[in-house]
Amino acid sequence: MLGMALAALDSTIIATAVPQIVGDLGGFAVFSWLFSGYLLAVTVTLPVYGKLSDTYGRKPILVTGIVLFLIGSLACAGAWDMASLIAFRVLQGLGGGALQGTVQTIAADLYPMKERPKIQSKLSSVWAASAVAGPGLGGLLTTYGDWRWIFLINLPLGALALWLIVRHFHDTPRTAPARRARVDWPGALAVFATGGLLLTALVQGGTAWPWLSAPSLLLLGGAAVAAAATVAIERRAAEPVIPGWVWRRRTISAVNLALGALGLLMVAPTVFLPTYAQAVLGLGPTAAGFVLSVMTLSWPISAAFSSRVYNRTGIRVCALLGIGAAALVLLAFPLLPYPGAAWQPALLMLALGAALGLFQLPLIIGVQSSVGYAERGTATASILFCRQVGQSLGAALFGAIANATLSDRLGHAPADLRTGLPHDLDAVSHALQHAGALTSRAADYLRRAVDAAVEHVYLGAAAAAALAFLAVLLLAPRRFPVHGDVLPEAAASSGGSVPEDEGIGREDGGTGPAGAAPAR
Repeated sequence: MLGMALAALDSTIIATAVPQIVGDLGGFAVFSWLFSGYLLAVTVTLPVYGKLSDTYGRKPILVTGIVLFLIGSLACAGAWDMASLIAFRVLQGLGGGALQGTVQTIAADLYPMKERPKIQSKLSSVWAASAVAGPGLGGLLTTYGDWRWIFLINLPLGALALWLIVRHFHDTPRTAPARRARVDWPGALAVFATGGLLLTALVQGGTAWPWLSAPSLLLLGGAAVAAAATVAIERRAAEPVIPGWVWRRRTISAVNLALGALGLLMVAPTVFLPTYAQAVLGLGPTAAGFVLSVMTLSWPISAAFSSRVYNRTGIRVCALLGIGAAALVLLAFPLLPYPGAAWQPALLMLALGAALGLFQLPLIIGVQSSVGYAERGTATASILFCRQVGQSLGAALFGAIANATLSDRLGHAPADLRTGLPHDLDAVSHALQHAGALTSRAADYLRRAVDAAVEHVYLGAAAAAALAFLAVLLLAPRRFPVHGDVLPEAAASSGGSVPEDEGIGREDGGTGPAGAAPAR
C-alpha cells in the first residue's frame, strides 16, 4: 500500500506546483512533459516488468522499482533546469511502472479469490486517497516551503515501504530456476520504442503541434514500424515480453479490450469535469476537485462488495451490469440543466464510481485467477498496459472533440459578440477566469460553449462504455476459468467448491495453459 501510494501521489502532487517550478526553472513551453514523461515511462514499462516478475519473482522487481523511484525523486529535488527535471521524472516513471503492475500481481498471489475484492478495494482506496490528496499536499508544500519538497517527501515514505517489504515480504517463485529462460531484452526494447513513439504522438499531437503536421506523422509512422519490428522479434523469441497467448486466450483478450475502453472513458470525468465545474458552474479549484473526488469514494466501496454480486451471477454478468450502468450515467450528463448546481454532477460521479467498481475489479480478478504464478505478472501487466494506452488515446480523442466543438461555437458566435470572445482556444480558460473583462452575454455564450464541449465528450465516453460492454458480451467466456494452482485456494475460500458461475477449466476446449483444472 505504501508503494502504491508513492506512485499515486507523484502522479498528482506536482500539478499545483507547476507555476512555482516554471518560475524557478523556466521552460514553460515544455512543462507538460513533467506529466507526459512520467506517463510514458510508466506505460511502456508495464509489460516489461510483468515479464520480469514472472521470471525472477515479485520481490526483486518491486524492490528495484522502489529504489528507482526514490533515486528519481532525489534527483528531481536537485534538478537545475526544466530539461533535467523532465529527465528525472522519466526515471521516476521507470520505477512507477514496477510499482503499479507488481503490487496488483502480489495481491493476487497472496490472497485467495474470496479475499481479493477486499484487498483490491483497499489498494484502490489508497490510490484514490493519494490521488485526491496529492494536489492539496503539493499546494501546501509549495506555499509554505519549496517545490522541491514535493519530491523529497517521497523519501521517508519510500524508505519505510522498502524496509517493510525487505523485512516482511517473503516471495517464493514457483518456477524452477533451472527452467527460467533468458529475458527477451530485444523484445523489451522494441516494446519500449513502440509505446514511447505512439504515446508521444498521442500526448503531444494537437497540443505541441497540429495532428497532420510532420512531427505527428513521423512519430505515428515510426510507431507503426516499431510495432512491426516488435511482432517480428516476439514471434522468434523463446520467452517473449508480450507472448501471443495474451491475445489468443478469450478471457485475457476480452478484458484487455474492455479495460482499454475503460481507460478511454475515464478521461471524461478526470480531465474535463474539473474544467466544467470551474468554467460552467463557477466553482473554485477545491470545490471542483470535490465534485470529482466523490467518484473515488463510491468506487472502492462498490469494488469491495462486487464479490457478492459475481459469486451469485458470475464475473461476466457482474461486469456487464457495471459497465451498462456506467453507460447510462454518462448518457445522463448531457441532460443536466444549465448551469445547474454542483450536487448534480457530483451525484452522477458517485453513481459512476459505484458502477465502475462492479466492472473493473471482477475482470482483473478473473484474469489473475485464470493463469498460474508463472504467467500472472504478464497477464496483469497486459491489462494495466491496455488501460494506460486507452487513457492516452482518450486524452487525444476527447481533446480533439472538445476543441472542435469550441472552435465551431466560437466561429458561429453572433456578430456583436465576436469582438469580445477569445479567438484562440487556449485563451478560453483565461477569459473565463477573468470574466469581468467580458460582457455578461459574451461570458454566458462562452460558458455555454464549454458546456456543449464537455457534453460531447461525455457522449464519446458513453460510446467507449458501449465498446467495453460489447467486448465483454461478445468475447468473454460465460464462465471464467480457474487455473490449477488457484483452485485449492478458491475451493477453500468458498467452502469447498469454486463458485459455479465463475467456472472451472479452460475456455478454449483444452488448449489453455498447462496445469489448468480439467473441465467440469
